[in-house]
Amino acid sequence: MRQLITLLLLAPLATFAQSPNWESKIDPKLREYASNPDSAVEFLVIMQEQADLSAAKQLKKKEEKGRYVFQTLAGLSQQTQRNIRDMLHVEAESFQSFWIINALWVKGNKTLIEKVAKMPEVGRLEINPVWHLQEPKDGFTSNLAEDRLTPDSWGLTKINADDVWNMGFTGAGVVVGGQDTGYEWEHPAIKEKYRGWDGTTADHNYNWHDAIRSLIGAGGNSCGLDLSEPCDDHNHGTHTVGTMTGGEDADHIIGVAPDAKWMGCRNMEEGDGEPSTYIECFEWFVAPTDLNDDNPDPAMAPHVINNSWGCPTSEGCNSSNFATMEDVVNNVRAAGIVIVVSAGNSGSGCETVDSPAAIYDGVYSVGATNSSDNIAGFSSRGPVTVYTQIMKPDISAPGVNIKSCIGHDNDPGSYSYINWQGTSMAGPHVAGAVALIFSARPDLIGDVDAIENVINNTAVAKFATAPFCGNDNGSSLPNNVYGHGRLDVLAAVNAALPIELLDFNVKANGRSALLSWTTASEIDCSHFTLQRSLNGINWQNIGEVSCKGTPTAGETAYTFSDDNPFQGVNYYRFEQMDYSGKIFYSPIRILTMSQTGYTLRMSSGDGKAYYQVIGENAGKETWHLQICAIDGRVLIDRAVGAKGWLEAPELPSGIYLAVLHHPNGSLVATEKFIW
Repeated sequence: MRQLITLLLLAPLATFAQSPNWESKIDPKLREYASNPDSAVEFLVIMQEQADLSAAKQLKKKEEKGRYVFQTLAGLSQQTQRNIRDMLHVEAESFQSFWIINALWVKGNKTLIEKVAKMPEVGRLEINPVWHLQEPKDGFTSNLAEDRLTPDSWGLTKINADDVWNMGFTGAGVVVGGQDTGYEWEHPAIKEKYRGWDGTTADHNYNWHDAIRSLIGAGGNSCGLDLSEPCDDHNHGTHTVGTMTGGEDADHIIGVAPDAKWMGCRNMEEGDGEPSTYIECFEWFVAPTDLNDDNPDPAMAPHVINNSWGCPTSEGCNSSNFATMEDVVNNVRAAGIVIVVSAGNSGSGCETVDSPAAIYDGVYSVGATNSSDNIAGFSSRGPVTVYTQIMKPDISAPGVNIKSCIGHDNDPGSYSYINWQGTSMAGPHVAGAVALIFSARPDLIGDVDAIENVINNTAVAKFATAPFCGNDNGSSLPNNVYGHGRLDVLAAVNAALPIELLDFNVKANGRSALLSWTTASEIDCSHFTLQRSLNGINWQNIGEVSCKGTPTAGETAYTFSDDNPFQGVNYYRFEQMDYSGKIFYSPIRILTMSQTGYTLRMSSGDGKAYYQVIGENAGKETWHLQICAIDGRVLIDRAVGAKGWLEAPELPSGIYLAVLHHPNGSLVATEKFIW
């Protein structure tokens, strides 16, 4: 994928045709930087011919789009850059070829700049300015050993991510990407979520890329350069990926999509990047490579990319070079990848969404809200006036006092948690939400327009207040403060599913369990399969009900009676199948049935599990007692009396499930206990 050439030898220079009006191709800023003819500067060469990827929109699957985009762009780059590469091999100190946009990064002097500009196949030459991450606001750190993540991630509940998890959608099967300051992949909050970790060994091929091969900021770099495994030199990247998918275990979740996998690219050196490093990471995401930068494979691309960086006009980014990065993000979008970008922390004034990549129509820009559901004072506002006249941000999400993981320099002693605030914290909420929606509707993967529309149309309406920005008024929606509103991923998932579920309830009805649910509309619904579980993990089908609603029929009510519920705790849900065979799950409901005259009591001590069956004539029966793992696996299966104990020194301490059956085989009771 990457072709970086540092010259060691000189060779004869070929002769090339000269382009008329070549001087106008050179950005005035570049002329200023290269005023000393003896000094080498970095610059970008944008080729005249760029690819038309409009045909990608006609392709249905993300894999097809990615393959088409990669083959088209790489082919054009190979074909049109032959002459300039030959010349740069001789004249440049070093250079790098790109295909995600038909362009090259070059390091050379003023004479080389003029020679390149004179080539007819060259479109323009631009500076390669330093770009910065969106620095988070101050927060407080919690110690890893002492805190272990209190369940105070208010952002997750504000956007109703927990309700989506209860529906069975946790991001499984979805890959989120991040380009940032790097990642501490061995932090316990994100290690198991790293796509390159299989639980035993790490494979960083296709899962990690480092675009930092030289120092950009002042001083050295604590992680090093051109790394073959992830490292975070700033903490920032680790914090963002934690909000997307982090969590040490089921009780300590900090990520919106806890079962999604992540992959990463370092595009900033201690918070400073350049257009060339961002372009390189975007290119790698469309067709990830092995660690030797060979064998690009679009099938390994992520489904969504989070970005928290920008380049204001004060740092060299301006309307003369904005188009370059816009072409890049549009080509990434054509590959079916959602691009989430933090809007910036330059509020509260209007027109402060003013730097790439948040200013582009092809990205999904995110503002930050607080726990009171109001916009954060620092969150940048639209409209975008520095480039195109468009409304931004697109959406808002929690971005104040957000707890996530941090670490740096691959130092386990630095692994901890901190509450930060910034649009850098809001963007990962949206990227994680995209993963949840994709896990609910995998057929939407690759349809960037559809995923943005479903989030926009289901957002919690939030209205701007005076003084207004742009053409906003008190009833404008979307607006230049909140965009389409505040993210609600539960509403988005419900809207994406082929039915709109209004309610689902379970209650006891004598010795039976009565299940009832109501839909508001049914777009593509074949039937419901009702399911029951002892533990909420292993499910059995207990019945089927045909769909009877329509998209316009209004509310449609359903009921189903389970005449043989478990005595004790019952978990219920239903599968809804559409006409193509796709399955979608309801939220889980729990019902505890009264006992049939008998009670099971469990306790533990001295390494033993004590049991007692209480009820009339319980001592005259021989009972069947099972001890199960929380995932339903039977660990002990014994015939027992009404009272006694079990020993199993090989079992670790933890939570177990006791299941008691009557001698006739009927289930009597279930009981969770700690052994």
